[in-house]
Amino acid sequence: MQLIKLISQLRVQQQQLRQILRQRHYFKNMECPELLPPANVRGMRHLQRGEFKKNVQVPRLRINESQVDHVMPLVKKFMLKMEKLKPVRPVAQQKEILLHPLPITKWESLPTEELAKRDITEQNFSFSQLELVYDNWTANEILKSILPLEEEGLTSYSRIGHIVHLNLRDHLLPFKSIIGQILLDKLPNCRSVVNKASTIDNTYRNFQMELICGQDDYQVETKENGIPFEFDFSQVYWNPRLSTEHERIVKLLQPGDVLYDVFAGVGPFSVPAAKKRCQVMANDLNPHSFQWLQHNAKRNKCLNNIQMFNKDGREFILKDLQRDLLERWHKSDSNYSIHITMNLPAMAVEFLDAFRALYNDKDLHDLSKDLLNYPTVHVYAFAKGENTKDLVKELVEQNLGCSLNAEENSLNISFVRNVAPKKDMYRVTFKLNYHLLTTTKETETTEPVVKKRKADDSDVALTKVKCI
Repeated sequence: MQLIKLISQLRVQQQQLRQILRQRHYFKNMECPELLPPANVRGMRHLQRGEFKKNVQVPRLRINESQVDHVMPLVKKFMLKMEKLKPVRPVAQQKEILLHPLPITKWESLPTEELAKRDITEQNFSFSQLELVYDNWTANEILKSILPLEEEGLTSYSRIGHIVHLNLRDHLLPFKSIIGQILLDKLPNCRSVVNKASTIDNTYRNFQMELICGQDDYQVETKENGIPFEFDFSQVYWNPRLSTEHERIVKLLQPGDVLYDVFAGVGPFSVPAAKKRCQVMANDLNPHSFQWLQHNAKRNKCLNNIQMFNKDGREFILKDLQRDLLERWHKSDSNYSIHITMNLPAMAVEFLDAFRALYNDKDLHDLSKDLLNYPTVHVYAFAKGENTKDLVKELVEQNLGCSLNAEENSLNISFVRNVAPKKDMYRVTFKLNYHLLTTTKETETTEPVVKKRKADDSDVALTKVKCI
C-alpha cells in the first residue's frame, strides 16, 4: 500500500511539473534566425552600436485594454522577451502584445478557441515590422554574433565586486577591447573588465592582469555565502568559483572546533569559521593577503576567535601549528574536531612532508597515542592527464611519504572543478595519525616504482611507499 501511495504521489508531482513547464517562457531567441543580430557584425573588433539595427517581422495581438487581464494568461508563454523591450505596450488607444516568431507562425499557432471565448479573433492578429537595436540583445547574444564561428567563444568569466575577470584564450585576444566594452555595457554594476595576463605566482598567489575596459580600480567588496569580504583584487588571490567548496568545509565545523588554515588568503575559510565561533589559526605569506585577512576578520567581528600569521606555510606548520596542537593535546578536553586546510593547489602537496616527525617521543611521552585528537587534513591539488583522481592520490602519497586508505586514514578524494582540458582540481581529505606525526619519510620502506604518469613537464616517476 505504501508503494502504491508513493507512486501516486510521484505521478501528481510529475503532472504539477509539466504544468509549470507549460507556463514557462522557454523559447530561446538565439534559436530564431529572425531575432539574431545582423550578420554583418561578425568579426567586428571595435564596437559600433549603430551597426546592430535590424528590422524583423514579428506576430502581434492588438486588443482593448479591458481584455488584457483575460488574454494574458493564454498568451503569456508566447510573448517576445528581449532586453529593454516591453512585450505589452500601448498603441493607438489599445494594447499591443508582441509574440515570439518561433512558436507563432500563424493565427492557428495560438489557442484560438480560448481566445474566441474572449472575443479575440484573427482580426486582432497581424505581422509587422519591429526595429531591434544594440540594447535589445544580451551580452552573450552580442558576443556570439561577433566572435568567429569556427573558434570557441567566451565561455565564462568571473564577477568579483565591480570587476569582471576574464581569462581569454589566444584566439580571442584580438577581440579583447570589444569584449570588454560589451561586458561593461551589459553587466549591472560592472565598472572594470580585466584579463589575466600571466600565470599565478605561486609565492604570493596573485597574477598580473591587464585592464581592458573601465576604471583602474581593483579594491572590491563582495559577499561569499553571506559573509562580506574586502580586498585589492590585483594583489591577492580570490576565485568566486570556489565559494561552494569554502562553504562545504565550513559546514563540517561546529562551534568550538579548531581550524588551522595554512594558506588562508583573505580568509574565505578562516573568517566564516571564526564567525561560527571556531578557534582559528590563519596564515598567509602574502603581506597584502595578511592585511586584508586582518581587515575582514575585524569587519566580521570575529577577532576574538582567530589568530593570524604572515609566514611561510612550512614555518607555520613546524612552529605555530605544532605548538598549539601539542598544547591542546595536553589539555584534558578533546571534545572537538581539528581540521587543517591547505588551499594552494599548485604546490600545497609539497608541504605535506612537514607533518612527518612533527613530534618526537619526548614531546608525547606522557600522552596516550590512542586517545589523541588527530587532525583531519584537507589538501587541494591539481592533476593533469588521464584518470586524474588516481593521479592526485599518488601525488599526495608521494609527498606525504606514505600510502593512504579509507579505513586507516579516513581517506576521501573529492572533485572540486575542472581547470582546463584534462586538468582537474581535487580536495584530498585524510586523518593524520601517530605514525605520520612521529616518523620521517626516510624511515619508510619503499616498494619498486609501479607507475609513471605524464602530466606536467616537471613530473617524475611516482614511487609507492608503505607505512611501517
